[in-house]
Amino acid sequence: MKQVTFLLADGVLKPSCLFGAIEIFEKANEFYLDKGQPPFYNIQLAGINLRQGLLNTFLSIQGLQEVTDVKKTDLIILPSFDARDDFAINNSGEALGWVTAQYKNGAEVASLCTGSFLLAATGLLKGQPCTTHWKAEAHFRARFPELNLVTNKIITDHKGLYTAGGATSSLNLILYLVEKYSGREAALYCAKVLQIDIERNSQSPFIVFEGLKEHADSEIRSVQEYIETHIEAKVTVDFLADQCAMNRINFSRRFKRATKISPVDYIQRVKVEAAKRGLESGRKNVNEVMYAVGYTDVKAFRMIFKKIAGLTPLEYRVKFSHV
Repeated sequence: MKQVTFLLADGVLKPSCLFGAIEIFEKANEFYLDKGQPPFYNIQLAGINLRQGLLNTFLSIQGLQEVTDVKKTDLIILPSFDARDDFAINNSGEALGWVTAQYKNGAEVASLCTGSFLLAATGLLKGQPCTTHWKAEAHFRARFPELNLVTNKIITDHKGLYTAGGATSSLNLILYLVEKYSGREAALYCAKVLQIDIERNSQSPFIVFEGLKEHADSEIRSVQEYIETHIEAKVTVDFLADQCAMNRINFSRRFKRATKISPVDYIQRVKVEAAKRGLESGRKNVNEVMYAVGYTDVKAFRMIFKKIAGLTPLEYRVKFSHV
C-alpha cells in the first residue's frame, strides 16, 4: 500500500485541486476493489491547523494529523494556495522542513498548480525544471529567479519531484502518478470515470501572456510598453537598445534581469499573444493575422507560433475561434 499525504500548509487553500486529486486516488482504489484486490492508496491529510482557510471560507477538518506526527510517507502532495498570503510560504516553515526531511528519507513530492511555490521554498527544485499556473509566472520568476520555470509544460518529473501547471493540469499529474504506480489500465479507468483528458501534455494553448512587469526598472518597463503598442512593427533588439542608449549586450542583460526572459523571447511572446487574439476573433485568416503582428515569412511565423502556443496557427484558430 502506498501512503499518500496531502500537506495542508498554513495559508488560504484553493479547494478544487485538493478534492479533485483525492477523488482520483479514490477511483484508483475503486479500480483495485473491482478486481477483488485491496485498496492500493492510503490517503491522509496532514497540516498545522484543524481550521483550514479556503478561498472565501474556512473548513474544519476532522482527522487532520500534525505533520510532525507523520513519521514516514511515500508521496507528499502540495495543493494550490492563494497569493494573498504569499502562497502559504510565510507561515509554513515547520511544514516545509518536514517535506525536505521526508524527501531525503525517500518520499516523492508533487506540487499542484501554485503549490509549486511551497515546493520551491524547500530548495529541492534547485537545478530542476518546474512548472506552475501561467498566471503565477511573473510572481514565481520574481521570487525564485534562479529556478528553471517552464510554464509551457503541464507536468515536470525529475528525481522524485513533480510539478503541475494550473487548474485541471493538476488532475493530469495525479493521473500520471497513478499510471506510474498502478499502470495504464488503472489510470485510464480513473480518466474515463472522471472524464479527464489523459493525453494533455502542454498548457501553452491556454496561456495568456500578461507582460512580466513586476519589477522596478522603469526604463525596461517603457520598452515593454513600446513593444506592446507596436505589434505590427518589426521591432529588433538593436533598435530597442539604441532607444535606451545602450549596446545590445548590456541592454539584453538588463532586460533579462528585469523580466527574467530575453528581449527576443519577449517580442515573440507579445506578437504571438496578439496573433492568438486575432485568430480567436475568426474575422481574419492566418496570413492576415500574421501580417498584422509584423511577420511576413509564413514558415517562420508558424514555427514561432507553435513553439509558444503549442499549436499551429490554423490548429489554434480551429480550437479557439469564436466563429
